[in-house]
Amino acid sequence: PYLFFKLIKSKGDGTWEKPSRGEGKTIKFSLEEIVCIIHVLKKELPSWSSFHTFKDKKTQISFRWEEGEKGKLWIHIGGYSKVLNHAQFKILEMLLNHILKEKIEFSTTNLSSTKRFLRNQSKVQIQEDFVTEKINLTDLNNKGKNNHATIDNPENNKKTKELNGSIKSETEKALLIQFENNSELWIPKSTIHSKFNNTKKVVQNFMIDSWILKKNKIIS
Repeated sequence: PYLFFKLIKSKGDGTWEKPSRGEGKTIKFSLEEIVCIIHVLKKELPSWSSFHTFKDKKTQISFRWEEGEKGKLWIHIGGYSKVLNHAQFKILEMLLNHILKEKIEFSTTNLSSTKRFLRNQSKVQIQEDFVTEKINLTDLNNKGKNNHATIDNPENNKKTKELNGSIKSETEKALLIQFENNSELWIPKSTIHSKFNNTKKVVQNFMIDSWILKKNKIIS
């Protein structure tokens, strides 16, 4: 995984470069380089420098501290320079730590499941509302029928499915669950209607909205 920095600066007429016009500069940092930059931001290293080569063009990169206890941080990337005060470099440090953590988490989980979850996450609430209305209508015609494949959840009137699985990874809003057939899927927590143990790799029972399982072909 890589992290891309987009650099812009003020032009001679006082306006700023616009990336939409092909202006500015893009630099690609590896995770190892991000770790080195974080070490400098934490003042564990006095400086760090590197050279990037792209299409025979070399770009010099350096992060270094001014001498003195209250020295500022100087950043030079090619023809782009920036001096950061204490508040600014602390924000950059926290931001890079957060991004690094996310990059590592998603690079060590099932890639196809992660992409599928991120692609569908924005659609979840719309789909939930649609399914709720549809079930309300069909339940009127199916009262009294015994269906072992799904369970009618009286709390929210949604059809759910009980499946055994184990948690492989977790974010604030979703669980990456590995089911008994070894398939993996990011499941939004809003579609899980049973209590669960956050401990990873522990087989447990989950009550999940059927629509998301069917959509991702976990059940038919």
